[in-house]
Amino acid sequence: MIRAVPDPRDGFAALVAGELAAELPDEDLGQDLGDCLDRYEFGSKPRCEEVEYLELVQDAIDRIERGR
Repeated sequence: MIRAVPDPRDGFAALVAGELAAELPDEDLGQDLGDCLDRYEFGSKPRCEEVEYLELVQDAIDRIERGR
């Protein structure tokens, strides 16, 4: 029986996504954070909230890519 070895990056990505979901509890983030940015409609939030949302999502993506 062959068992797949879990990729530690998957666990880290799930951790980062969970932290982001806790920071943005009212948002439907989905599995792919890059997709969240692609689907985002500019002007759908007040400007200060929009900037914060986009920065938080991009920071999470960057953390996952760096692996820390």
